[in-house]
Amino acid sequence: MVLRRAWTEATVRAERVRGPARARALDERALLRALGDDSLESCWDRLRRRSFLKAEVSSEDLAHVAPGERERVLAAAERAASRDLDLLGTGPFRLGRPADWHTDVKTATTWPPAWWRDIEYAQLDRPSDVKVPWEISRLQWLLPAGQAYLLDGDERHAHTVLETLDEWIEANPYGESVNWVSPMEAAIRILSLTWLFHALAASDAWQDGGFRLRFLRTVYLHGDFVARNLERSDVNGNHLDADAAGIVFAGLFFGSGRGPARWAKLGWSLLLAELPRQVTPDGVDFEMSTAYHRFVTELFLLPALLRRRQGLSVPQWYLQRLEAMARFVAAYARPDGSSPAWGDADDARALPLGGQPLGDHRYLGATMAAAWGAAVPLSGPRSEVAWLLGPAAAEALEDRPPAGSELFPDGGCAVLRAGDDHVFVDCGPVGLAGRGGHGHNDITSVDATLAGVPLLVDPGSYVYTASPEWRNRFRSTAAHNAVQVDGHELNRFGAAAHLWSLRDDARPVGASLVERNGLNVFRGGHTGYELLHPPVWVSRKVALETRSHRLLVVDELTGVGGRSTRTRWHLAPGARLTLGRQDAEIEAGGLRFTVVWSNAWQGAAVRSWFSPSYGIRTEVDCLELTGSGSVDPLVCAFGPRADPAELRSWAEETRRLPV
Repeated sequence: MVLRRAWTEATVRAERVRGPARARALDERALLRALGDDSLESCWDRLRRRSFLKAEVSSEDLAHVAPGERERVLAAAERAASRDLDLLGTGPFRLGRPADWHTDVKTATTWPPAWWRDIEYAQLDRPSDVKVPWEISRLQWLLPAGQAYLLDGDERHAHTVLETLDEWIEANPYGESVNWVSPMEAAIRILSLTWLFHALAASDAWQDGGFRLRFLRTVYLHGDFVARNLERSDVNGNHLDADAAGIVFAGLFFGSGRGPARWAKLGWSLLLAELPRQVTPDGVDFEMSTAYHRFVTELFLLPALLRRRQGLSVPQWYLQRLEAMARFVAAYARPDGSSPAWGDADDARALPLGGQPLGDHRYLGATMAAAWGAAVPLSGPRSEVAWLLGPAAAEALEDRPPAGSELFPDGGCAVLRAGDDHVFVDCGPVGLAGRGGHGHNDITSVDATLAGVPLLVDPGSYVYTASPEWRNRFRSTAAHNAVQVDGHELNRFGAAAHLWSLRDDARPVGASLVERNGLNVFRGGHTGYELLHPPVWVSRKVALETRSHRLLVVDELTGVGGRSTRTRWHLAPGARLTLGRQDAEIEAGGLRFTVVWSNAWQGAAVRSWFSPSYGIRTEVDCLELTGSGSVDPLVCAFGPRADPAELRSWAEETRRLPV
């Protein structure tokens, strides 16, 4: 072990010299030799002819399958040309000419150029967010310029991308800026670069031999960098997935040479190994987050699509696991297509081409159905399918209704669905195989939409290293619709600097789902408070009535005598709470709802926070229920505006039903 560590440290030190030297040595002759091409022109032409995930899209066809998409793309392309950006909570801002690629525009914090391993990117003692320069340098904001060129052939779009890429290349030499600190960032950039090549390689603006060499060197060096610095761990997650996807794309983009062949083989072998490790048989990504479930699905899906496009095999079991992931997406999608803000979210996409809202993940199932006939529920926009597989593939899809209520026992989630009622329940372990990762303290937490109106929500994530205090606040028990005992966390936080660490305290117990007597009923508990002295056990029953938009939640606490307990119900943005004595009224989405609860519990109207997107937070109303020493169950009922006594009577009757 000591010798291995010494060898690793020596290799890292040597790479500070060897890496930049290797990049400087990759001139035109060396690149052509590495790829087996005779000339830069023949290399460029060969790469243009290679199959890729770029469909032939016309304005007319696009207008038919995705109304408004052409206009969206052209408007985004104009913003790219003027460098008007708005991402990760920055608010609208204009990137300079030349751009400052190494600065967090929110705080004006800059990371000076240095070898990537020597850069301290997470400055927890000062307000800064390295994700801002990283997001800008993913170059995904340039994709609409490539899309616009495919639609109208305007050379301005090609010039916009060329000018920006030349700036980026000059300001970010191989491994020598903050934008190389995370190999995952370089890997995601590979997807952007290779797609932009296939969109713009034939343009007049891209005929310059000097630019062609700079561009191909950049893609090659990205593949080399990621392959040399894979983010392996004893438990791997989306970082290694992104690394693997990136080198698959780099390898298949070049399609010749020992380096690219090795990248494509290595990346695909990693994806084959990690998919069954990270995604449960019923299709849930083990990082316990809807946003990361979407991101990871893309990272496993896109390389498979590229391999199929190039005539390479993809195992049937791999496709089946992807289909399971799409079925989970269809299950957690609310009636309006949006997703619960379960777990962390940083707005990450692998190759964002479609114009659907950020929280709409349904395009994943549509893409699989169009690519290989995946039998999954289908609805929602088709623009993503049109850009990846073509308008004809998008048009051929027919909507399929979602399934009813479903339990995902391997992944640890339950969905109760009836018409335009939708309830999502977390009943699984802490994320990343017990490490925490992108999971929150949210076991048995409920996200509920009644009568098509989002009512109860998970909080989202807000920020990561920009503020350890806010990071932990959003992943705390109090930020979720769950029971808290004596102010303790469901899972203990790790050390202050370990912002992705949670102790594996709250393990699921006895999750079940039944449909009977016009009710969909979930039951489940956890061990989150077993460490208390004496221990406390919590079990929750969630019942959705299938006809009248009524929801019942019953929390039973064993061993709680003498302790204080608190349950919070965080309302969706825009919902307004009016408190009564033992009831409340919620106004949301143009409707009014009544809430009642057990007499032994005291209600209070408080304020809490919700994050619809990374870097953005908004205050929301929250109903807080507290009890002290009570051993009586906490019974809460939600329904369309009704006489509280009538709703309370329904709640008591339903609570006692043998389901």
